[in-house]
Amino acid sequence: FPVKYGYSAVGIRTDGRRVFVLHPHQDAFLAPASMCIPIPDQVPSQRAVLAANMETALNLLWDALPLAGERALVIGGGVVGLLAASLLARIPATKVTVVDINPARCELAARFGCAFAAPDAAPHEQELVVHASASEAGLRLALACAAFEARIIEASWYGDAPPATPFGEWFHSRRLRLIATQVGAIARPMRGRRTHTERLGTALELLDNPAYDGLLEGPTRFDDLPDAMPRILAPGGLCHVVAYQRGDRECSA
Repeated sequence: FPVKYGYSAVGIRTDGRRVFVLHPHQDAFLAPASMCIPIPDQVPSQRAVLAANMETALNLLWDALPLAGERALVIGGGVVGLLAASLLARIPATKVTVVDINPARCELAARFGCAFAAPDAAPHEQELVVHASASEAGLRLALACAAFEARIIEASWYGDAPPATPFGEWFHSRRLRLIATQVGAIARPMRGRRTHTERLGTALELLDNPAYDGLLEGPTRFDDLPDAMPRILAPGGLCHVVAYQRGDRECSA
């Protein structure tokens, strides 16, 4: 202690260019030029904070290989789940449903052209299922809602929790495929075609949509964080932006 942590820093280089950097959050730092990814002019700085999560969602889609016209289900309406749903909804004729226990996610799902359902009303016979709830109940629901030979993309991180998975019910008879996705490696279909830097640059370009501002909360100045932490950590939050002031310039994370 103290430990520097973080990986979603948005700031301004000494040459005046706005950049996104996978770097611990602070008001000033020295980073290799190769780590500083230029932010497209049409993407506001606060929205660019979502770049790391959008990169995860993009890599997820590369693993999923979605098809036009598929029925797709996203279980877990957190930041990554909603970003993945928004990308799936851009595919022609794809019907996307977001499932979450929080009914407030309905409005956000609609922003991205997706339907919404509570877990007990989740549609079945889904050809592509994305599980992003990091819960045993969500994984069970993913298996239950999957159609014959469906793909289930597991995007959750369980840590050391051992979720019980009901492989004895529908998994074998429906010939389901359970595919792990993780952003640390380029998804196989694009491996060798895109570098990590190119993937992150694409993620920033995908944020050119004002609808993504609905995922942001704040900003809160760094100096005000002690008083704001109970509100920030309350259940139901998404991406809270923290502003770091240095002179007349402001960085976000």
